[in-house]
Amino acid sequence: MVAKISTGKDLYGALAYNQTKVEEGHAKILDANLLPYPEDGHFRMGEAMEAFTAWLPSHYRTEKPVIHISLNPHPDDVLTDGQLAAIGREYMEKLGYGSQPFLIFKHEDIDRHHIHIVSLRVDSGGRKISDRFEHRRSKEITEQLEQKYGLHPAKGQKKAEDWKLRPVDAGRGDIRRQIADTVKPLLKLYRFQSMGEFRALLSLYNIGMEEVRGEAGGRTYHGIVYTALDADGNKVVTPIKSARLGKMAGAEGLQRRMEWSASRIRADGCRERLRPPLAGALREARDEADFRRRLAAMNVDLVLRLGESGRIYGVTFIDHESRTVLNGSRLGKEFSANALEARFNPQSEPVCKVQPDMAAPAPEPGTDGKVLGGLLSVIEPETGTVPRYPRLLKPDKKKRRRRYGRQD
Repeated sequence: MVAKISTGKDLYGALAYNQTKVEEGHAKILDANLLPYPEDGHFRMGEAMEAFTAWLPSHYRTEKPVIHISLNPHPDDVLTDGQLAAIGREYMEKLGYGSQPFLIFKHEDIDRHHIHIVSLRVDSGGRKISDRFEHRRSKEITEQLEQKYGLHPAKGQKKAEDWKLRPVDAGRGDIRRQIADTVKPLLKLYRFQSMGEFRALLSLYNIGMEEVRGEAGGRTYHGIVYTALDADGNKVVTPIKSARLGKMAGAEGLQRRMEWSASRIRADGCRERLRPPLAGALREARDEADFRRRLAAMNVDLVLRLGESGRIYGVTFIDHESRTVLNGSRLGKEFSANALEARFNPQSEPVCKVQPDMAAPAPEPGTDGKVLGGLLSVIEPETGTVPRYPRLLKPDKKKRRRRYGRQD
């Protein structure tokens, strides 16, 4: 059983997340400690907020008074609602929260049923509940519960089992939550060295990403926004600021991830291991479709970016075995955009060779840039399929305001 602990300031947000699951029919409340349990079993946001708020003192110094825990049994563990509630209550008591108010929810939105617990890290006197060696104690507690209830041990479980990724679907609503539930795992699981490589990975899940740069109040800023895409790669909702997804999804977080990825890719030699089988698949492929089939057998996705004339101007390979995203130019000249264009579209006119752009920028405004991608991921979507021809999001070009009169 895997336990995940997160803390924060927003009690409403923690409760709203579970409320959304309840309203969708994917969750239900199992138990309540020192809080009124709804007689009809239906969770009511307003009543829960009032009950929790009544416990909080008027003054406390803890910056993050809310704790949100998820307990995730192994997929092969079959537990009743009563057993899950007992496990949640015993876990909280052993962690030091037995005298704190908390709610236990059962989530059924994925095949592996699990529970979420919302509580307060501040007691009625304003004192913080001890978090000393919290994660170490949590691991010890889950191991004890595994033995007591005969559960599969968490040791050896793949981290990917904690996530079940599926493409964003605007029709399901709650776009921000869908994007967050996809972007965060991808950031933790995959390695990429440029914004273009990350953008190609996101395109497999109907997510677009734009960089926003500018100046305000004499200061320059660099931000990231995410949006949902339809089957044709068009924006279907208003872009969402990265701040709503967490720091790791912002410009600085992505930069740190890219720097870490670059060092790891150099250290483990995955690029060198991937190059020979890719070269063999390319050499034996009859056409682009055959190349994709051969890559799929290797658990590799190919993402192509096309200009308005249909010419390939960008190539990205996504290896789901090593969870590494690599632009074609990083693998060698034979995998560059010009090489694949000549290989699969020999009738097109050659263009002057230019220095490869390692950042794989999005197409310039006015072009109809496309991404051709397949999907054979280690982390399979639960439902639905990823469109095979999503387009990368094109950045909007801002018009410069014309200024009149004398300019000093």
